[in-house]
Amino acid sequence: MATRGTRKKTADKPHYHHGDLRRALLDASLALISEEGFGALSLREVARRAGVTHAAPYRHFADKEALLVAVAEEGFRVMTARMKERMARETTPEGRLRACGVAYVLFAMEHPSHFRVMFGPHFTQPPQLGPPGGDTDAFGLLVDSITEGLRAGVFREGEPPVLALTCWSLVHGLGSLLVDRKLEFAGVTTVAQAEALAEAHTRVLLQGLVRATSD
Repeated sequence: MATRGTRKKTADKPHYHHGDLRRALLDASLALISEEGFGALSLREVARRAGVTHAAPYRHFADKEALLVAVAEEGFRVMTARMKERMARETTPEGRLRACGVAYVLFAMEHPSHFRVMFGPHFTQPPQLGPPGGDTDAFGLLVDSITEGLRAGVFREGEPPVLALTCWSLVHGLGSLLVDRKLEFAGVTTVAQAEALAEAHTRVLLQGLVRATSD
């Protein structure tokens, strides 16, 4: 029972335990982007969706761009982890490179809001993705995979960054088409269908990258 002179907490005013607010704001941002697009995104609307005061987001983010940077960094972290997990199942350079590309496409399909933020035009400065080899270094992981194949004599000669850009362009283009739902005319609407398509595309890519036995 509240004593006289004390203020009772109202049931309709949410409060967060330590560490929960930032997560709530990120989740609200992703939901808003998914449902209404970037044009509807504002810290005020994110706060409303998260059930906090309009000033609450500023405890973690200086402005809207800082919030989007956090979303992008989280996306790169999750994508890199998915790539590493799938690549770990393979035992050959070709298999690991294919797994890297398929994981990229599946991430785009399963996390479209993250994907749009990560590669969108809304940053005055690119997100700080950490040091090479870190948990957000997805491109470095791809370059390392190419380098492994070159050292093993499996892939045709070339500069690893250039070859990596070629591979990235293919899987990023496919991921973007899936996120924008441009392949529904071809019947690609599910994650399983996207995975099969990514497998087929990366196999075609490898046909040009793998060194012929007579080379």
